[in-house]
Amino acid sequence: MGRGKARAPDTMTETTAKAPPRPLGPTELLGLLIEVSEQVTSTLDLDELMKRIAELVRRVIDYQIFAILLLNEKTQELRVRSSVGHPEDAVKNLRIKVGEGIVGRAVLEKRSILVSDVRFDPAYIESVSTIKSELAVPLILKNRVIGVMDLEADSPDYFTDQHVNLLEMLAGRVAMAIENARLYNRTLRQARALQLLNEISRELSSVLVLNELLRRIGELTKRLVDYHRFSIMLADPASKTFNAVMSIRQDERLPDRTTIKFGQGIVGAAAERRQTLVVPDVTQDSRYIMTNPETRSEMAVPLIYRDRVIGVIDLESPQLNYFSEEHMRIYSTLAPQIAIAIENARLYERVVHSEARLERDLDRARNIQMLLMPGVAPELPRLEVAVRFEPARELGGDLYDFLTYGRDRYVLAIGDVSGKGTPAALYGALASGILRSYAAQQLSPRDLLRALNAKLLERKIEGHFITLAYAVWEPKTRRLRLANSGMPLPILVRRGRCYPIRAEGVPLGLLEQADYQETVTELQPGDLLALFSDGLVEAMDPAYEEFGVRRLENVLRQNARRPVEQIASATFAEIAKYERGRPRRDDQTLLVVRVR
Repeated sequence: MGRGKARAPDTMTETTAKAPPRPLGPTELLGLLIEVSEQVTSTLDLDELMKRIAELVRRVIDYQIFAILLLNEKTQELRVRSSVGHPEDAVKNLRIKVGEGIVGRAVLEKRSILVSDVRFDPAYIESVSTIKSELAVPLILKNRVIGVMDLEADSPDYFTDQHVNLLEMLAGRVAMAIENARLYNRTLRQARALQLLNEISRELSSVLVLNELLRRIGELTKRLVDYHRFSIMLADPASKTFNAVMSIRQDERLPDRTTIKFGQGIVGAAAERRQTLVVPDVTQDSRYIMTNPETRSEMAVPLIYRDRVIGVIDLESPQLNYFSEEHMRIYSTLAPQIAIAIENARLYERVVHSEARLERDLDRARNIQMLLMPGVAPELPRLEVAVRFEPARELGGDLYDFLTYGRDRYVLAIGDVSGKGTPAALYGALASGILRSYAAQQLSPRDLLRALNAKLLERKIEGHFITLAYAVWEPKTRRLRLANSGMPLPILVRRGRCYPIRAEGVPLGLLEQADYQETVTELQPGDLLALFSDGLVEAMDPAYEEFGVRRLENVLRQNARRPVEQIASATFAEIAKYERGRPRRDDQTLLVVRVR
């Protein structure tokens, strides 16, 4: 079968060789043909089929070596698919070109070749030194050669014309059976590949961490193509390079250091052409850039997302001509899904990074907001004071403040900006700044609301306004002067009963020429006063029923004798219990004072 030169006759005596088998009679021949037809058509397993063919032929021809070689029409090479008697190492990587050796000549000439003594045939390729004769019969289906049956014996003149006729009669049935089995195996492989592609697609769509995704791509695709080396190279438009972000050699992770410029190497060529490139022999391709001395063949698959090449998958093998059309089809099918998965993972990483940065910014903004408002309630003459603020989001639209009017008057203010979150917090900071700027003028509550309203209208922001309760405490007279621009009515708890302090007005920043009421209340020792935002009374339970003013009054009345800090804590605990884990609908602020 090999391609060695002619040899001199062997010194071994011919008496030790096998005698040619006796000819078959017509009945035996017919029986054999029927049995061959039954045997080769009863299985679609290619390995089992090859085994049966070898056994059937041995029953009539006691060969020393039997092989079936199949033709690769693309490369025009024969490869041993099944053999009996050949040393495994001799045929494992053997490729015979059409026209080469005895089997190659049988394919080229589409006829059986009988060599009575291979020692005198210059085309003979030696595989076993004792071989003397060889018979090669082409397997032809629809005038197309698909392979060769090759028999070898250790005696010269061993094969006869009857053997040629017999094998030629068998060859058509064998060729059809092999082609059917190959078609079945191809269909089975395609079905398994499609199922595997579906599984891979589902799994890839569920992985959003880029490094984990790249690792899974390498692991999953190995189930489709048993590569020797696998790399994913992502495009960097800024530097115009492809950079390896993940490389695997067999089952070993490699350092990601390879960089290839746009347009260079097989990777660059695949990206430039926007199509999969297969190089059977990298040593014969001038574009090849050697990064792995073991590589003999390479396949590069561009990853295209929205008409943009985002990277290339590069596969390498130490075998020549390793990557097939089936490999190309598999990766061409899988590449768009891999590209989408990579872009999704990148987008997810950008979102996570942006969210982390936003979270840091919100943390800083929250700290700044808390610094703009008093951290703890101040010591005020003849008053115990407690304040509690719980924003619905990272930043809140509620505000509170304590100001001083000279030596004998003190301001308590609590407000609520329309909306929630960052816009409300910024608008509240604006209002708080203006409020403090008016402190030196020591305006009455009513005049303060008028001035603040006018100032906010100068800086009017569509859709934003603020409600504010503004009270001036006079310790000597125990009088509380209060004006209100839309906040819930403050609650006064006295001797176990609750009274609303009626002072009303429109929110600030909405209407020009707005006027505000001012009430004066003379507080008594032991009186408890609560000023609060509507987030407390509008808190909801799972049935969407509001907490309401009545429940708030009950909590204040039941806890009226406790320290004001405990009253504030008890109020928020009761509201949280009522909400039963539901998120806050609005910012919640409570300012509690008791007259000493």
